[in-house]
Amino acid sequence: MISVLVVDDQVLIRAGLAALLRVAGLHVLGEATDGEEAVRLAASLRPDVILMDIRMPGMSGLRATELILAAEPPVPKILILTTFDLDEYVYGALRLGASGFLLKDTPPQRLIAAIHTVAAGDVLLSPTATKRLIEAFTDPPTTSLLPELDRLTTRETEVLRLVGRALTNREIAERLSVSEGTVKTHLNRVMSKLGLRSRAQVVVLSYNAGLVKPSVQ
Repeated sequence: MISVLVVDDQVLIRAGLAALLRVAGLHVLGEATDGEEAVRLAASLRPDVILMDIRMPGMSGLRATELILAAEPPVPKILILTTFDLDEYVYGALRLGASGFLLKDTPPQRLIAAIHTVAAGDVLLSPTATKRLIEAFTDPPTTSLLPELDRLTTRETEVLRLVGRALTNREIAERLSVSEGTVKTHLNRVMSKLGLRSRAQVVVLSYNAGLVKPSVQ
């Protein structure tokens, strides 16, 4: 059973989410009202997934995400809940290694499916939406990343570029005429060599390195 920590400063939203998750058969370990409590409960309860509100009084969800992901492994998967899809706070959380994000008006079925998805290790829930977010807030390309990329093989660099273009593993496999398992192996090697924790971080790096060009103005 997947264990979940729910973090939101609004009691009705928090209680509603917890009730929904329990009905869906998920184990709600606890509820936190702000980032500080989220950090404390994450350390003591060790949930598989955290539903993290990003904008809260006191310690924000962004700062809480940073502290939780910097702790000793195993660290939970963090799924950001937000009101606005183009949100610089959400972008910051993805850069830190959050597994993805959902809007607060997401249908219940999709929310449950998203929790199962990140718990299983698939980290980028909505490639197109995340791509739009990263294009809106990414830093200009920098040559300082080039020495890091030199550690990658030609095929690993190609996989990095295609992940940055928001292709799924299946789409990448079809593009390269290899199996999905081979794509996952290459992606895992990319993340290991570059010290990345999530697919979202891979996408951010591909933009910052200039491997993918933003398409929004």
